[in-house]
Amino acid sequence: MLEKIAMKISRFAIIGVFLIPFLDSIAWADHPEDALEADKRGILNIQLENDLWGNGEDRHYTHGTRISYLSKEKLTDFEGSVKSKVHDFLPEFLIPDANRLSFVLGQNMFTPEDISTSDLIEDDRPYAGWLYAGVGLISEKRSGHGRPFMDNLEINVGVVGPWALGDETQTTVHRLKGVQVPRGWSHQLENEPGFVLFFERKWPETYKVSVAGLETDFTPSAGFALGNVYTYGALGATVRVGWDLPSDYGPPRVRPGLSGSGFFKPSKKFGWYIFAGVEGRAMGRNIFLDGNTFADSHSVDKKTWVGDLQAGIVITAFEHFRFGFTNIFRTKEFDGQGETDEFGSINMSIRW
Repeated sequence: MLEKIAMKISRFAIIGVFLIPFLDSIAWADHPEDALEADKRGILNIQLENDLWGNGEDRHYTHGTRISYLSKEKLTDFEGSVKSKVHDFLPEFLIPDANRLSFVLGQNMFTPEDISTSDLIEDDRPYAGWLYAGVGLISEKRSGHGRPFMDNLEINVGVVGPWALGDETQTTVHRLKGVQVPRGWSHQLENEPGFVLFFERKWPETYKVSVAGLETDFTPSAGFALGNVYTYGALGATVRVGWDLPSDYGPPRVRPGLSGSGFFKPSKKFGWYIFAGVEGRAMGRNIFLDGNTFADSHSVDKKTWVGDLQAGIVITAFEHFRFGFTNIFRTKEFDGQGETDEFGSINMSIRW
């Protein structure tokens, strides 16, 4: 039932991408001005995702690490130079009028369900690692109608294959923990340079209500990815209930996935909310299932329609710290996959 619901939603993903420029004609709720005021602090975000925090299984998308730094709104000379280079590299219609930059470093690892065998498992997903660095442009603006929105463009460049160090990372961690060491990394994808451009627009507080200090809001989003690592269109939405909701746009996630924002700016010394969200994706390419672009490699037949359902909690404290935990349920990603996947995501953020 979970998979059917998410697949139906994901079929609207590509349509949602093409509707991005036109959705400003919808009547949105008011947004507090102070949520968009200039901010004089940068933000460090650390994200860890692992399947053991979900269903307890060690399989498929097995781990992701993402460290990012979000700049102050007043860019330094170096940050201004980076922004200028991105403007030179991409078409103007893709580039947000950024008031912040983000710098990203990350690593993702993927394995089949059975990591105890050294044999190639032809009907399960390949072993693969993805090591990348990136830069992002983030814009919090208002449309001509006065309606708030956030644009997030991010470019990731890295490598897939042995140079991504997935084998060394997972093997070392498993040995330290005294658990099953993966034995099939000799069958991983070949070395390949990777590139992916992500773009996402969010419309915060499309619907908002407050009762006795308890706030509820609804934020839709649409976006896409383009590159040899991922190519897809996505459409999603998040519902939140809690206290001090305008402090952020939800907790960040490792992509692909329904991500919030590295940005947060609490207006109270303590805030919290619980949330639930859904994202559907129409997948054009997923190198971790399709296999290498320019070389023969292990691959499986991916599913075109993939959906995520997620829920979690976020806490902000002392105006400078944020902690979030998200539980994610992902529909089957390839033909022959036995069960849907479940994993957890931890986010720790500090304003400085």
